[in-house]
Amino acid sequence: MNIGIDAISFDIPSIYLPIASLAKHRNIEPAKLEKGLGLHKMAFPDVHQDSVVFAANALKKLIEQHELTPMNIDRIYVGTESAVDGSKPIATYVHSLMEETLFTTGALSHCDVVDLMFACIGGVDALQNCLDYIKANPTKKAVVITTDIAKYDLASTGEYTQGAGAVALYITANPRIMAFNEDWAVSTQGVFDFFKPHHTVSKESIGIKNNDPWQDVLETEISIHKQQPVFDGQYSNQCYLDRVKDAYTRLKEMKNSEGSLHETWHSVVMHLPYCFQARRIFTQLYIADSSHAKAYKTAEDPKDFLKTFSKSEEYENFIQQKIYPTEIASGQIGNMYAGSIFMALLSALSHHEEQDDDITGKTFGFLAYGSGSKSKAFEGVIQPDWRDALAPTKLFETLGNCTPITVEQYKQLHKKELDQSILTLKNEFVLDFVEQENPVLRGARYYRWSN
Repeated sequence: MNIGIDAISFDIPSIYLPIASLAKHRNIEPAKLEKGLGLHKMAFPDVHQDSVVFAANALKKLIEQHELTPMNIDRIYVGTESAVDGSKPIATYVHSLMEETLFTTGALSHCDVVDLMFACIGGVDALQNCLDYIKANPTKKAVVITTDIAKYDLASTGEYTQGAGAVALYITANPRIMAFNEDWAVSTQGVFDFFKPHHTVSKESIGIKNNDPWQDVLETEISIHKQQPVFDGQYSNQCYLDRVKDAYTRLKEMKNSEGSLHETWHSVVMHLPYCFQARRIFTQLYIADSSHAKAYKTAEDPKDFLKTFSKSEEYENFIQQKIYPTEIASGQIGNMYAGSIFMALLSALSHHEEQDDDITGKTFGFLAYGSGSKSKAFEGVIQPDWRDALAPTKLFETLGNCTPITVEQYKQLHKKELDQSILTLKNEFVLDFVEQENPVLRGARYYRWSN
């Protein structure tokens, strides 16, 4: 029995900052980011948008485009590291919004919902969980949503990789787009390469004496949580490489593959914290699982060997055939955290549709990564009806219709200095308000559909 992706949809901000504008503002040569990292646009949330908005918009599109009914949805599992609450999951907001706008109150009461969090691999965890669920219950249907906002401090080394958006996957038996193979390899190690801690400051340090109450805080310390992570870029890259290399090797062993595993893959789909991450990271995996392995191990300068090989015609051809199609959307959006790997898949599918390529029956290799850290390696096979199922998505058309903003507007959005959205709200969910007065609802977030 085949189980996998039957339909796919997405939602991204309608505004973006041109990377060239940011580069010039930060005194960086634009070519360093555009040609060096593959970055061209940075999608950034407008005033009314958050991770709930992106998730709800993506699911609404999925339901409408594929005419789903409440009985077609038994699960809504969300992978995210952009939670809006420390207890109430994003999935509950999305669940309620679907009932309010598409169905009726109680129509989805049978539906199981939950958020899964493990940095950028949470969506893959949700996918694997739902695949197992469908395998045990073949008549059931599940939705996996990834939704995130990748936000870094202004002028930090991660600033130009920012992005946002959501991807929604419809998981069923006998899927139209992709069926996943049963072998899943995992590599896990607990590290601090990237994390979002709850910082604390003492009341005394901000001028509050004698531990007087402040905003209902009775403790001597005040907890501060930022969207922006604490991270070490070089260390995180090394953790990424170590984990995916281990998971890749383990998958090859599970499959008893004698030749190069990547040679059997039509496309290599990886988590993309920035556009060119996959092509840079995969060089070592390619060499280690090829006839070049011995030369690399015995080279006087392995780093020089690696650098030279990465620019070779052989590897350039590999990139163009198996990695480039997955990068196209990333260069126009930026990092989507948990959604990046699925946007890479959608990018590749949309590219092959546009090029009229026959990819039915082709195997796609997936290498997922989440900081903290964990990697999963697995495979999916393209199904005969993938074109029909993909038709409503219109990825590249959507990317081409986004609106550029100025650096000044971007900085105001980043610092939350604007009260009004830059674009007119139309045909989308919006964050309406956050309750501040009612003591038993303080902090509750309310959303609405804007026609």
